[in-house]
Amino acid sequence: MGARAGERHTGPKCIAILGPLESGKTTLFNAILARATETDPAAGHGSARTAAMSVEATFATTTFMGESITFVDCPGSVEFVAEAEPVLAAADAAIVVVEADDKKLSALQIILRRLDAIGLPRVLFLNKIDKSSAGVRETLKSLQPVSQAPLLLRQIPLRKDSIVVGSIDLALERAYVYREHAPSEIAPIPDDEKAREVEARFSMLETLADHDDALMEQLLEEIEPPRDAVFDDLTADLRAGAVTPVLIGAAEKGNGVLRLLKTIRHDVPGVATTRERLGLESTGDTVLQVMKTIHAGHGGKLSIVRVLTGGISDGMEIPGAGRVSGLYALTEREQAKRASAAEGETVALGKLDGANTGDTLTAGKTAAHQLAVLSAPYPVFAMALAPRERKDEVKLTTALQKLIQEDPALVLRQNQDTGETVLCGQGEMHLRLAKERLEGKYQLSVEARAPTIPYRETIRKPVTQRGRHKKQSGGHGQFGDVVLEIRPLPRGSGFEFTETITGGVVPKQYIPSVETGVREALKKGPLGFPVVDIAVNLADGSYHSVDSSDMAFQMAARLAMREGLTGASPVLLEPFLKVEVDTPSDATARVTAILSQRRGQILGFDTRTDCPGWDRVEAMMPEAEIGSLIIELRSATVGAATYRAAFDHMAELTGRLAEDVLNGKGTGKAA
Repeated sequence: MGARAGERHTGPKCIAILGPLESGKTTLFNAILARATETDPAAGHGSARTAAMSVEATFATTTFMGESITFVDCPGSVEFVAEAEPVLAAADAAIVVVEADDKKLSALQIILRRLDAIGLPRVLFLNKIDKSSAGVRETLKSLQPVSQAPLLLRQIPLRKDSIVVGSIDLALERAYVYREHAPSEIAPIPDDEKAREVEARFSMLETLADHDDALMEQLLEEIEPPRDAVFDDLTADLRAGAVTPVLIGAAEKGNGVLRLLKTIRHDVPGVATTRERLGLESTGDTVLQVMKTIHAGHGGKLSIVRVLTGGISDGMEIPGAGRVSGLYALTEREQAKRASAAEGETVALGKLDGANTGDTLTAGKTAAHQLAVLSAPYPVFAMALAPRERKDEVKLTTALQKLIQEDPALVLRQNQDTGETVLCGQGEMHLRLAKERLEGKYQLSVEARAPTIPYRETIRKPVTQRGRHKKQSGGHGQFGDVVLEIRPLPRGSGFEFTETITGGVVPKQYIPSVETGVREALKKGPLGFPVVDIAVNLADGSYHSVDSSDMAFQMAARLAMREGLTGASPVLLEPFLKVEVDTPSDATARVTAILSQRRGQILGFDTRTDCPGWDRVEAMMPEAEIGSLIIELRSATVGAATYRAAFDHMAELTGRLAEDVLNGKGTGKAA
C-alpha cells in the first residue's frame, strides 16, 4: 500500500485558502504563517482588506519542516471570488475553511463544485470548533450533501465539561491538548473518550476501505491495519480526490494549525501532479502560469507566477511578455529580491508588460498554449464613470485598463448610444473599491452614477406629412420638398426606408439625402429618445433646378419627420431582459417575490440537475429594475444567488412610470 501514496516530499507547493465569507480564512492564513515562522499571528500579514473583509488574493511563502510552501488567501465574498480563479489554475491543493453554520452551505457548495470541476484536491478545516455547540459528526452530516466526495473526519474534538480543550487524531490514535498560539501537548486519550474514538476511527477506515481491498479484508477479519498503510491510504485518496479530509481547530487561537500544516506537507501533491492536471508535459522548458497582476505605482507592473517547469531568472526574456526586470520572493511581510526561482516556486516578476492574469508563458522553443481558460463571472452590477475634468479622459481610460489587468472580473463597456463609459463588476462594493482605487492610487477625481437606460420610442398610427425647406438669401437659394408616408412596424423590426417616386418629382440623386435626413430625425423623437420600429416611404415632392441640393432635401426630410412623428401618437418603449436566477431551492419563493416586486414576469422555474439543492428561475424584467437586483438577491440568499440577463425585446411604457421617465425623475437610470 505504501506505493499508492507515491513520493511524499514533492518540492515547493502552492496552496489556496478558500471559504465562505467570515469563515475565518484570513485568520487561518495568519495563524499558518505565525506557526510556520513562530511569530505573533495578531500582527497580520498584509492581506488587502476592506470593511473587515479580504478583497484580493494575498500571497505569502514560508518554510515548514524544510519545505517551501506558498499560501494564498483568497477572498470569501462573492463579489471578489474571481480573484481565486487564476490562483486555482496553478495551485496544488486548497484548504477550504468552514464552520458549523447551515446558512453558509450554499456558498460552500459553490466553492466545492468549482474545485470538483478543475480536479483540485482539498482539505476542509472545520474552524471555530471552540465556539460550536453542534457535534462534529452532526456538522459533517449537514456538510456532506454539498460535497461530491465523501467527507473524511481525521480528528474529533476532545472535550472537558462540554468545552473543547483539544482534539483526538484518528489516524495516530493520539490526543492533543490545545495551547493558545502554541503547539498542542500530546496526552493519553481519556477513558471516557475511547469508545467515541474507536467508533469514529472505524468510520474513517471504512471510508478508506472503499478504495483499498486489502484494508477492507482486514476490517472484515477484525485485523488492525498497519499505521503506515493507513497514512498511505489517506495520502493517496486525498491526491486522487476520492475523499475530502476534514481537520478541526480554532484559527483565532492557533489551535489545529500544526496538524493542518503537517497534512499539507505530507499528503498534498506537488507541482508534478499539477502539471498532469493541466495537461502539461515536463520538457525542461520554462513554463509559467500568471496568477495575479499588480500595478505597484513607481515599482511598475508585477506578475505573480507559478513556475510549472524549468526555472526563471532575473533578466530572462519571455517571448510575447518581455524581459524580466526584477524577481521577488513573496515572504510574509515583504518582497525579497532574488536572482532566480526553481520549479514549483511562486514568485513575482517585474515589468512583463505583455503578461496578463491567467496567461501561460514560456521561455522555451515551443510556443505557449493556454493551460487554464479562466471563466470570468457574469457582471451583475454597473456604474457609469466620468472624470470631473475633461482633460483627465485619457488618464481615466489608462487607469481603467490597469484596474482590469489587476482584476479580470471588471468589465469595461463603451455605450455608443449614450457615450457613457460603463464599468461592470460583481457588486456594489466591488465597484466602489474600483472607484476608490481610481481616486487614491491613480489620483483621479471621477463621478459615478447608474448607467442610462436605453429607452426608445415608436409611433402607434400612420401619417402622411409634407416637409418643405425653402430659403432665399442672395445668389442661389435652398429648396427641397418631400412628402413622407410614415407608419409603425411590428416590434423589433427596426427601420425601413422606401421610395415610390414617379415622374422624377424628386430627382434620384437627392433620394439618398432624403433618407439621410430621415435617419437624422430618428436619432431623437418628440419624446426625446431614438425612434425605432418605423417605416418611411418617400411618396412625392418637388425640386428647383437651381436651388435644390442634397442639404436642402435633408432639411426637408427632417422637417417632415419632426412634424409627422409628433402627430403619429408617439409612445415610449423600455427594454426588457430575459433573466435567469440561480438560487438555493429554499430561497426560490423569496427570489420569485423579489422579481415580481420589480415588475418581473415569472416564466417558470426548475431544479438544476447539475447542482442538487438549487433552482433556476426564469423571468422577463425591465432593464430599469435590474440595476440593484443583485443586492436584494444576495441579501435573501446569504450571498449565494446570482443571475444572468440578456436583452429580449422592447415594450410600451405608459402611465406614471412613463411620465417619470419623460420628466427625468429617475427611471432614466438603472434602479
